[in-house]
Amino acid sequence: MAEKTQKLSTFTWEGKDRRGSKAKGEIAGVSTSLVKAQLRKQGITPEKVKKKAKPLFGGSSKITPFDIAMLTRQMATMMKAGVPLVQSFDIVADGLDNKGLQDLILTIRNDVASGASFASALSRHPKHFNELYCNLVDSGEKAGALEQMLDRIATYLEKTETLKKKVKKAMTYPIAVIVVAIIVTAILLIKVVPQFEDLFHGFGAELPAFTQFIIKISNWLQEWWFIVLFAIVASIFLFREMKARSKKFSDLVDKYVLKLPVVGEILDKSAVARFGRVLSTTFASGVPLVDALESVAGATGNAVYRDGITRIRDEVSGGTQLQASMRSTGIFPVMAVQLTAIGEESGNLDAMLEKVADHYESVVDDMVDNLTALMEPMIMAVLGVLVGGLIIGMYLPIFQMGQVV
Repeated sequence: MAEKTQKLSTFTWEGKDRRGSKAKGEIAGVSTSLVKAQLRKQGITPEKVKKKAKPLFGGSSKITPFDIAMLTRQMATMMKAGVPLVQSFDIVADGLDNKGLQDLILTIRNDVASGASFASALSRHPKHFNELYCNLVDSGEKAGALEQMLDRIATYLEKTETLKKKVKKAMTYPIAVIVVAIIVTAILLIKVVPQFEDLFHGFGAELPAFTQFIIKISNWLQEWWFIVLFAIVASIFLFREMKARSKKFSDLVDKYVLKLPVVGEILDKSAVARFGRVLSTTFASGVPLVDALESVAGATGNAVYRDGITRIRDEVSGGTQLQASMRSTGIFPVMAVQLTAIGEESGNLDAMLEKVADHYESVVDDMVDNLTALMEPMIMAVLGVLVGGLIIGMYLPIFQMGQVV
């Protein structure tokens, strides 16, 4: 147990293979002695093993879900071409620039070469390979169709990550508008308005109410800007901590975020798309429907759909049809329910669920594009109102003086 908590390092080695020929390479391991043991299991007699020096700049890169999708696709391609599993790892690792991903692949490769199954080797890295991924690989290994399973998993990951990217883009745009508006307004109030205030002191006349209001806000912000900044940062931090630590608060956020205009609908349709994609992949892989629904419940990304799918699983395990259970929850669109019903009646449920996923992924794509087109003029309008309002407030006294003269 102690070895598992130690950090993996990259070692360079030189030695002789089974034929007595000189060989060298790199391998991930915990210590020199364990690395030598791994090499001997692979039929290599190690002569020199040392820890690889870290580069002066840079280091292990972050491994993203897109990296895992790419790795899965490459492994599926290699195995379809008839390349053995261990050799596939070597080929894929050699072509990578991402040091972190390369070390991960080499670690899995060494575990598999030492006799572990592919699924068990993956399960030792839950940060990158979740339970669903490992279970599907395990099913593929037992069925003797690992290359087809990896291809199916790669498609699922690519589609899922693309959908997440689109949803993230939809969420980022409104936040960007708010941030830009706050920054521009703060700069005008702190830097520009005080210049006009100095000018107005020499007028000797009462300023318009709107101008006085803007000057008061400017004075307050100049004095207490650090309090405002701290409050914003603290609110963001508190929100994230509460969402991470409190299931009740997180579920409440998931419930109300679906009611937001435009963005809520995008999140709603993306959850339906994930439902179709995950259930199609697991069911087509031979996983029983009830077990597949259990995997789907946590993969939709929203508590409303998680609870709804958990209810569907309980009803299906009791003998109710999937489409009837989906309809009773009241959260699934009519088209999704109808396509599921057709799939159940025709005995082609996985294909119909894939059509559900394809359709709602396309819907999300269109909605994100429409939101992008809508937000561009909205950004101009918001900034125009803020900047224009401040400028009008500052020039009102000058206009009044011109009328008096």
